[in-house]
Amino acid sequence: MSKLDIQQSCPLPECPDVLHCSLVEEVKLLRERCLKLEEISFVDGLTGLYNFRYMQRALEMEMERTRRTKLPTGLIMFDIDHFKDFNSRYGHEGGNAALAALGKLLKESVRVIDIPCRYGGEEFALILPNAFHKQAISIAERLREIVQSCSVDFKGKSLRFTASFGVAVFNRSDKETASSFISRADRLLYAAKEGGRDRVCFDDSCLIPMAEEVTAEEKSALFSSDEN
Repeated sequence: MSKLDIQQSCPLPECPDVLHCSLVEEVKLLRERCLKLEEISFVDGLTGLYNFRYMQRALEMEMERTRRTKLPTGLIMFDIDHFKDFNSRYGHEGGNAALAALGKLLKESVRVIDIPCRYGGEEFALILPNAFHKQAISIAERLREIVQSCSVDFKGKSLRFTASFGVAVFNRSDKETASSFISRADRLLYAAKEGGRDRVCFDDSCLIPMAEEVTAEEKSALFSSDEN
């Protein structure tokens, strides 16, 4: 870099020490590039979603937050039904088109705080901060309906597919790791596939009866007599 170049990139009135200013700019640029590379390392190239590496880190952080705040963390595991048959019929290029479309659809359909990830192959995961069972199930059912109604344009053809979903929620009292939490949601996903596919499967025993969701104060307000 010539002296003229240094002066143009860092005017003397703003930075008396020209060489020091140039070094600061170089370090700043290097840091920005490192952050960009780190971001790329956490993103799946095909779908634009977070990859498995990032998912593990994010899930552990959300589970730790649940232990601190008592607010649950939901996890939805899902994949495309009959994806092997889909690949056989339309080739890997068609399969990739479906995966990319699903990734785009997922990013457009979730809450701002949710963390959409590609778990691997045709399987996806959605981390749901602050989501109780009923909310997590509702989100999964809405996604199932969106996937069912969408189509993918591929070489002049309109391709359609469905997906199966497994929903699990981590509470503060649960004694499990991120891996066991994923396995629990995964088992529910495969239960949905064994049950006929294109459906949402969850643990019924974890649902709180409606009466128990109403606080004592709310009950008092709802059922108090107008005569008093």
